[in-house]
Amino acid sequence: MPPRILILSASVGAGHLRAAEAVELALRQVAPEATVRNLDVLTLTNAAFRRLYGKAYFDLIRRAPHLVGFLYDVMDRRPSRLAVRDRTRRLVQRMNLTRLKRLLTDDGWDAIVNTHFLPAEIIARLRRHGRLDTPHATVTTDFQTHRLWVHTPCERYFTATPEGAINLASWGIDAATIRVTGVPIHPAFARVKTRAACAARQGLASDRPIVLQLGGGLGLGPVAQIHASLLAIEQPIQLVAVAGRNEKAKRELEAVACPPRHRRAVLGFTDQMDELMAAADLVVTKPGGLTVSECLARGCAMVVIDPIPGQETRNCDYLLENGCATKAASLATLRYKVEGLLAEPRRLARMKRSARRIARPGAAFDIAREVLTLIR
Repeated sequence: MPPRILILSASVGAGHLRAAEAVELALRQVAPEATVRNLDVLTLTNAAFRRLYGKAYFDLIRRAPHLVGFLYDVMDRRPSRLAVRDRTRRLVQRMNLTRLKRLLTDDGWDAIVNTHFLPAEIIARLRRHGRLDTPHATVTTDFQTHRLWVHTPCERYFTATPEGAINLASWGIDAATIRVTGVPIHPAFARVKTRAACAARQGLASDRPIVLQLGGGLGLGPVAQIHASLLAIEQPIQLVAVAGRNEKAKRELEAVACPPRHRRAVLGFTDQMDELMAAADLVVTKPGGLTVSECLARGCAMVVIDPIPGQETRNCDYLLENGCATKAASLATLRYKVEGLLAEPRRLARMKRSARRIARPGAAFDIAREVLTLIR
């Protein structure tokens, strides 16, 4: 019989969902005969838990980002079934995810793929208690592997970097179950495209540097101020700002006056991100795992600004160490950083080569093929 594969994620930001979509699309290409279901587990719970798990997290980022970083570090310790914080968290999850447990135990899946640690923890507990024997895989979505991803038994861990694999092994995960694949991104990023062709298709001026501003989709950070800083650059540029589905951010960006020396486009949601990145000479962005992985796949040089303390600061460290990004430590220095890079084409070219060197555009396909080997 054709295999039945369940992909589980959680809508805590867009990255986990985009990783799930990438694995789904790759599986549909690699195994077109398979039945593949992609599900956000937060749709199976109540509104209060959804808010606690999703919106409250981003509220905390806006109001107390350094507290987020502190909690991230505190929780990045060896898993313990005895710690009060872990017992409380697991109890709350079990009470609010009974529909997910029924889905897992009643529907006869051949393999399960998790792109968030919440369903991975539920599955591992069911496995330990003998209520489920379906093999499952966990796909991490940042460049360092936080301990919250560690839930056993688990047949495969897919991690973004060798350092992430070392972290997993240090927590007792069998090295034979770990694969360094990169973060799964949309299959479109695995297709070779040229700057000139993409710029033409997207209606962008290619007679000047193309700067792509990302990060407005979740409404985090001073997106309008970043936009104004980029428009203050003396050299004529083509600036493209993507606000995603955040209409408020899009209106704020459009309200910033654009000097006549520049060309400017403000976009909402777009499915053309791979072409925009292929056309870009420089990307200004927060260092989310999925966004950064897409930039690397397109060989983009990056200026990183306003990382979320915790996972994004660690992603930023990885980019800086590998020479494919520079960091604007404050809004005041952003214009200086961007102007400096645009004035040094050789340095910009080196950063692009470094990005391509560590890129893994085929990660979703590597994961899909490996998942198929788990099916008994």
